[in-house]
Amino acid sequence: MKFIDEVEIEVRAGDGGNGCVAFRREKYVPRGGPSGGDGGDGGDVVIRASSRVNTLLEYRYAPQIRAERGQNGMGADCYGRGGASHEVVVPVGTLVLDAATGEVLADLDAEGAEVVAARGGKGGKGNIKFKSASNRTPRQAEPGSSGEHRRLRLELKLLADVGLLGLPNVGKSTLISRLSAARPKVADYPFTTLVPHLGVVRVSDESSFVLADIPGLVPGAADGAGLGSRFLRHVERTRGLVHLLALRPGEDSDPVSDHDTINEELARHSAELAARPQVVVLNKADLTETRAEYPELARRFAERGVTLHLVSGVTGDGLDDLRREMWRLVSGSPDGEKHA
Repeated sequence: MKFIDEVEIEVRAGDGGNGCVAFRREKYVPRGGPSGGDGGDGGDVVIRASSRVNTLLEYRYAPQIRAERGQNGMGADCYGRGGASHEVVVPVGTLVLDAATGEVLADLDAEGAEVVAARGGKGGKGNIKFKSASNRTPRQAEPGSSGEHRRLRLELKLLADVGLLGLPNVGKSTLISRLSAARPKVADYPFTTLVPHLGVVRVSDESSFVLADIPGLVPGAADGAGLGSRFLRHVERTRGLVHLLALRPGEDSDPVSDHDTINEELARHSAELAARPQVVVLNKADLTETRAEYPELARRFAERGVTLHLVSGVTGDGLDDLRREMWRLVSGSPDGEKHA
């Protein structure tokens, strides 16, 4: 399924039904009086979060959403039926914004969370409501009011506990496939990952967390460069980040400089995100060059007060320790025990 994480939609609630002007005309009912019923209320447009969907694809191709109009009132004291509401089902983690102002109308960050995006119009009163001692034969009724009409922007922010970041070709897809049941595309070229992937990492029978693999960032990502720019928001909800580094074959790469590059992009996107706790990891320990360079790189990071972990996404070396480090980020305690 194609991953779509941002769409604009037009929602229009149902108009209220018109009130009716009618009078009773029955053979044995003299002076029957007014009998026009009220119109029914228009249906609302409701946006609801559900874990059954994971993309906004449906609304890319059907951006206009309408609720049902209320039925007009009728004679014989019959009131119009209310219009059916229209439910828009979106993934958990979707933001609902006003497209014109950018105002956040709702953050649907839990299963079943919902917001009324457009309210239906009220049904008009029939002439039965205008009868009085001084007006026994009212010939007026109200039209139904119009339902709300809005343009909205839906933005999906994945709900994950830990975000996996790094430059292209450092092995993020391989790593998440070893840590979880996620199966992203893996190949020996940059930008293999074109969409975010979620994987559940199991620490023990009682403990697990969700890891998000974000497409590779490049310098200038916060300004729109590369593939990662539009995916930075998917790590905004995480409790911590895993910063994956690697010696990239055929490139004049320095993991310390790469670490600075990604952190600068995080800071430009969000100061709060840049301050999120990190686990810094050097991948590809299965390569001789990586093992040879690791002691010097670990020393350079230690001078910054950063512990550099060594793992291999191919052989699995160091992954048990990495799981424990990530669990410490999620649990928020040094010993990795989750507090209630």
